[in-house]
Parts: sequence; structure tokens; C-alpha cells
Amino acid sequence: MPKKSEKVAINLKAHRVLNLLLKENPLLAEILFTSKNEMEAMENIKKWVLDSLLLKPNVIAYYKRETSGRHAFEKLDWQSIAAIRILDYIDNAGQKYTDLNKKGEVLVNNVFKYLWLAASKGIGGAEYGFFIDLLYLFRQFSGKLTDNKPDKQKVLEWMEKYPSGLNENVIKVRKENKDRIIKIIIKQIDKGEVQSLRYTFQPDWTFEQKYFKVLNWWETSHFHLKFAIRNPKLLNEMLNNSLPVRLLEILYSAEKAGIPFFVNPYFLSLIDTRIYNFSVGADYAMRDYLFYSKQLLEEYGEITAWEKEDTVKPGKPNAAGWILPSLNNIHRRYPEVAILIPDTMGRACGGLCVSCQRMYDFQSGHLNFNLNKLKPKETWPQKLERLMLYFEEDSQLRDILITGGDAFMSTNQSLKLILEAVYNMAVAKKRNNQNLPEGQKYAEMMRVRLGTRLPIYLPQRFTPELIEILRQFKEKASQIGIKQFIVQTHFISPMEITPESKKAVELLISAGWTVVNQLVFTTAASRRGHSAKLRKDLNDLGVINYYTFTVKGFRENYHNFATNARAVQEQLEEKVIGKIPKNYFDEIKYFPENAQNMKENIDKIRKQEDLPFLATDRNVLNLPGVGKSLTFRVIGLTRSGRRILEFEHDHSRIHSPIIIKMGRVIIIESKSIAEYFAQLERMGENPSDYETIFGYSIGETERVTPIFQYPEYDFKTTEKFTNLEINSI
Repeated sequence: MPKKSEKVAINLKAHRVLNLLLKENPLLAEILFTSKNEMEAMENIKKWVLDSLLLKPNVIAYYKRETSGRHAFEKLDWQSIAAIRILDYIDNAGQKYTDLNKKGEVLVNNVFKYLWLAASKGIGGAEYGFFIDLLYLFRQFSGKLTDNKPDKQKVLEWMEKYPSGLNENVIKVRKENKDRIIKIIIKQIDKGEVQSLRYTFQPDWTFEQKYFKVLNWWETSHFHLKFAIRNPKLLNEMLNNSLPVRLLEILYSAEKAGIPFFVNPYFLSLIDTRIYNFSVGADYAMRDYLFYSKQLLEEYGEITAWEKEDTVKPGKPNAAGWILPSLNNIHRRYPEVAILIPDTMGRACGGLCVSCQRMYDFQSGHLNFNLNKLKPKETWPQKLERLMLYFEEDSQLRDILITGGDAFMSTNQSLKLILEAVYNMAVAKKRNNQNLPEGQKYAEMMRVRLGTRLPIYLPQRFTPELIEILRQFKEKASQIGIKQFIVQTHFISPMEITPESKKAVELLISAGWTVVNQLVFTTAASRRGHSAKLRKDLNDLGVINYYTFTVKGFRENYHNFATNARAVQEQLEEKVIGKIPKNYFDEIKYFPENAQNMKENIDKIRKQEDLPFLATDRNVLNLPGVGKSLTFRVIGLTRSGRRILEFEHDHSRIHSPIIIKMGRVIIIESKSIAEYFAQLERMGENPSDYETIFGYSIGETERVTPIFQYPEYDFKTTEKFTNLEINSI
């Protein structure tokens, strides 16, 4: 019995695209009209496509997965990529998948059945997004859609659309914003709306005295946390009542639903309240990190952890097989690195990012913005010692990432305590190795990382006292063999590079720490040239680009999700203008060990090779299984045109052995390319600039840039895994 959805007639808009598809491809039309059922249609289509590949043995080998990897991928021609996708659609027909974008609904992948039903009977329930994706697929297969990549000059033109926050006109507007916000804060204090012994005025002070007092407070991080905006009414007032009615309705509903809101005055001063000719749409990426979407509102309360290994049960291994000493403090995917989330104010942030990977933790209340309650308890130092013992006694851990929340939300005292514990652990690990023979020695600590968005959200946090703590730790830890000291930031827009954030980055670099950036590739950040411009502007500061992440999560992140096809397109059509010649690889490998000169070292290569930026980052997706990857093939389409992707793990790095057991990972995207295009149009983009996106149905993970490789030991470590439990691989 056919399902009810298969009896649904296709609508007029979809029908028009279907007619165009059949008109452009008469052989396809003949197959669909003469086949008795979808099985016969698929057999004939498969023969047609395989016949086109008779003289392309390398393509056949790739299709059959006899060859793989970046080298084999780069040998595929444009039309053959389309042929592989058609064959993959047929090979995966009838497969059932759980769609977590639709509350676990089970869907059947059967692209050509829906097409056959539509062509022969006008039914099947497929929508516009489905047919437009197929139209471009067969245009690619027939040669009508060519692989017409933009040249370097075109990419540079796109980049010029996005000014940085160091632009003189941008700085002027933000001074006006700051002035407006300060005046509102003065009113708050005068009316007693903010209770604080620290932030008060003398009874006889003039407005001018009050203004300059607040101006002085503005330079401190505590002030911005105290006066953070937590409700839509005050937010709209601070933004000169410029928020659209529909957005305000969403924000008020979010407040009722208990979704936390937290943005400090400094970051709010960076948001435009009207359109300026010199920065049209330039702050969209910032706004989409700040303002909630309808989909997030609808899903809040039912959001689950995207990364399965983040779900920890006492005494049981996580999804990657790791046994962990705490439910919430340590997260681990890989053998070499684990994340530490301290029981301090480091569990909070300088603001809540809408696409936060830990939104489920805010939902449960584990992460929050009640800063008083997040102050460390008396038991934390003892607990910290136990957590460090986990690192000390693990055979493979050599890298600790302290994050949260945000590592720099911890007070100086708390951060100093954590770093001291890390140092003592590293010393103990080194001492323990003295009694172990070659081949049985444990990995010693090589890298310490601090994850933060405070250079963007709250650059006032980076005081001389904090920088001195970092400098002293590096000097001491370097003497025991730790070689890499890294601050991981999250700039998402050139507009976030302000005089204040520039100063914060310069201070971090002066302390000998390498500053790297992880860009979350939201819809607004994925516009042509946007990410490339951010890479350039960050390189100008001495920041190394680390990862460009596809937005993860399910329907709650629908608004900000840019398809994986766009991630591949951006990598091959825009980021490519910053490709580093291999003859520099040995040189850049040692950049982190000379972090104080990072800017000069970056500039030297850029000047010698005429590169706008160094393309050191990798475009990837954090898999819901284990690890990061952009190695995938599109194996299906939902009726709405959302792509079904089959991911493989990144085999260029070491994983938990569990990936052998897990195999490939299926991901159903939360929006179709047609829906993505509609968003771009609303942002003023020209969809024709992105047309080749439909052809990117295969991805291969980029190689790791040597700058991010671990330094080598002068001894042989054990191959044994500890703290790992995997049943019958």
C-alpha cells in the first residue's frame, strides 16, 4: 500500500520546475514516461549513467569506494561528480533514516521514486526544493552547469563588501551607540533599577559628572557584566527602539519560555540601529548570533546534545568509548585531547550565542548567567585535583582545552588555580615517565588551550594582571616541555574586530600565546567573501585561522545553518586564494613556538606569495558521532529537498578505535539549498553568484596545516589506550 504522502499532488511551483527538468533532459523524460515503475526507471537511469563513465576508470573506482581521499577527489571532473550522485541516489533507494529535525520521524530515501511518481502521475508529495536540486543535478551531468569558479579578483571584490570594525565610519557610529547606551544606564542608576554599592552616583553630581563616571566604568569587564541586558524591553530601548515587531514577539515569547538572554553594553554598542551606506548588512552575522529565531523558540525544551559523546552516564563510557571522571567537567572525543569545564564562573559566557553547541546545557540549567551562583565552591580545588589526576594517568592525553562557557570568565584567582593545577599535573606526568621503558611511556603534556569569545564579547577582561598570569604560566610551563600555548577565539564577522578587540589580541600575543580562530559558518557568515575577509582581517592582527565549522544541531539552528555544499564551495572557490605553498610547511610548523612574532611571520609569507590571507583553517562539521570531518557524499533528498549526507570520519588524524564499529554517519540537513537561497535573497545577495553550490555533493576533509600538528617527542610513547572501554569491535 502506498503511503498517504505518496498520493499528494505536487504543487504548481514544483510542477514548473519538473517540466523544465524533463524538457532539458529528453532521455530522462523518455525513461520516466516509458518505465512501468520506479524500479525499472532506476535500472535504466543507472545504465545510462554508467555508460557515460566507461572511459573514466578513476571515477568508477571512486564511486565504488575503491579509491578515496583528497588526492582522488581532486581528480574528479565536474560532470562525473554528478554521475556519482545519481548512482548513489539509486544505490541507497529504500533506505530508512531517523530525521531528528522532525522529532525522530522515520523517512524513506527514494529520490527517483518521487521523481517517477511526479512525472508519470503528478503525485508523490515532493516540493520545489526537491525538483530544483534535481534540475541542477542533471544540468551538471549534461554539461549545462559548468564548474565556473570565480577568479581571485572576483573574490577580492566580494571581500570588499565587508568593512571591519576598525573602519573610521564604523567607529564613529559605534561611538554614537555607546553614548546612547550610557545615557540609558545613567537613567537606570538614577531610578534605582540596578542595585549596586559599586555603581552609584553622589547626590550632588551633575549629568556631566555622571556621564564621565560611567565612561570610566565602561573600561572594566565587571561593569559590562553587571549591566548586561537580560530582557527584550531594555534591549530594544538600548537599540533605539529599532527592532522589528516580529523579532520582538519572538524575544518576548522566548523570555516567557525561559530561554536565557544575556548581552553586555559593549557588544550591544556594535549593533547597527539603521542601515549605513558604508556597511550595508555587514553586522548580519553578529545579529544572528544575538537574536533568537522562531525555530529555536519552537524547539527549546526538547534540544538534545548534537555530539553524542557529550552525554555522560556515571561509570559508563561515552559514545566515543571514553570513561570520564565527572558528568559535566570533562568532555572527550579524541585520544590526545580532552576538554575541561571548570566549576567556576567559567561555566558562563560574556553573552549567549544563539547557535551555541551547549544550548542543551542552558536548557537544563547547568550553564546559566546567574554569576553569583557560579562562583566556585570550597570543594572545587579538591575536585580539580581529581580531574587533573585523570589527565596525569591517561596514556594518550597531551592536550588540554579549558573552556566552558568561557575560560576567561573565571576570575584571575580561579584561572591561576586552574593553570597551576595543569602545571603540577604536567610535572607529575613527566616524572612518572622516568620509570617507564621506551615504547611504554605515556604522552606528556604538549599543548594548553583556553577557549574564549571574550576578545569579542568583553575585551575589557584582558587586563595587564591577566596577561601577566598567562605570561608567567607560559614561562614556567615551557621549562617542563609544554610547547604550545593557544587561545581559541570565535570571531564570526570582520565587524567584531574593533579597536578594543584588537588590543586584547595584541596583549595575548605579547604574552607568548598563539591566538587562533574558529569561525562558525552561519548563513550570514557564509555570504560570498565574508569568511575570506574575516581571515584576512584576523591575519592582519596576527591571528591564525583554525576551523570553519558548519553549524551543527537540528531544527533549533535552522536559521543559521548554511548547507555543507556551501562549506565545500567556499573552500574550493574562495578560501583557495589563500592556499599556502608546500615549501612553507616546515617553517610554519614552528610558528606557535615563536608566538610573539606571529604577525610578522604571517605577513612575511603573505607578502612573498601575494596572498590576502593564509588559508590555515579547515572547513569541517563536528559529527554527531565522533570527530570532525567534511568527507561526505550526498546519497538522497527528502521530499522538501533537504539533502541526506553520508559522512566518513577524517582518517588523517587519530580517533578512538570506536569509529571502526560506528562506520559511516548519516546526517539529514535542516534546510534545502532552495531555502538557503531564499535566506540569501532576503539578505540582498544575488543567488546567481552561488549557482555552482548545487554541484558540490562530495566533500573530502582538508589536510591538517602543519601549524596545528603536535610537536614530536624524543621518546617512543605507548600505543596502549587507558580510560577506554569498547565492547567487541
